[in-house]
Amino acid sequence: MASIKRQTFFATLGYFSSVAVLLSFVYWFLKNEGFSESNFLIAVFMVLFLSVGWGYVIATHLLAPKAEQDANLSQLSSEILHELNIPLSTIKANTTLLAKRLEDEKSLKRLERITTSSLRLERLYEELVYSINKEIHPVEKVCFSLQTLLEERVEVFQAFQRNSFHIEVEDMMLKADKIGFEKMIDNLLMNAMKYSPKEEDIRLTLKEQVLTIADNGIGMDETELLKVYERYYQADSKKDGQGIGLALVKAYCDEEKIDIDIKSKKNRGTIISLTLPILPNC
Repeated sequence: MASIKRQTFFATLGYFSSVAVLLSFVYWFLKNEGFSESNFLIAVFMVLFLSVGWGYVIATHLLAPKAEQDANLSQLSSEILHELNIPLSTIKANTTLLAKRLEDEKSLKRLERITTSSLRLERLYEELVYSINKEIHPVEKVCFSLQTLLEERVEVFQAFQRNSFHIEVEDMMLKADKIGFEKMIDNLLMNAMKYSPKEEDIRLTLKEQVLTIADNGIGMDETELLKVYERYYQADSKKDGQGIGLALVKAYCDEEKIDIDIKSKKNRGTIISLTLPILPNC
């Protein structure tokens, strides 16, 4: 990062110096040749020609290393992700075979935990691929069913055998960064579970294109609400996590132009509302 800033500084300084030299040349030329329309056009043409050439040199110097770095990162990431996918596929294939042969209930339960963990690893793998690709290339927006997506994400969290989920969502089609949307929902559901008693329901509703996720957890006071989007901030430091979940949620919402609103009261729960109408329908 420091190297890039240093290069940018020297490139800016060099371009500034070149402009100063060109302006000096214009002054000298017009002073010696006299100001006239033809002389002015000649000076302007020379300045533009030299500016384009010098600008091309500077741009090439700055952008070429960045393009090469992106290409190398893309290749390295592809190789690493390929290697990660091999053992993951092996685990899935072998657990499927074992499930057909095992009959002992205790062994089947252990195998089920392995399967659940492998699905979690697969999800993390997909998110890693997404995060790397997002840094290198623009993320393609796709059409998806909101109801189906929510049901799939809720099913994943129900595997924790913790809180119950109640979904009242009329289906609607959205066009957006799907994996980013899933990560946003996962963060919100995880927070609702983390800060709610196990016996409390978590409710997902959709009304007039406003998606609401509500819980009856520990809630937040006004001071905590002011800091809720700050990275590394946690309302309860005793809970697991890095305190970046809602910061990532806010960043995604800003990127997709989704209005997010959080209402919360201490010991009475939290309601998060996501206004979705700006997302284009398919």
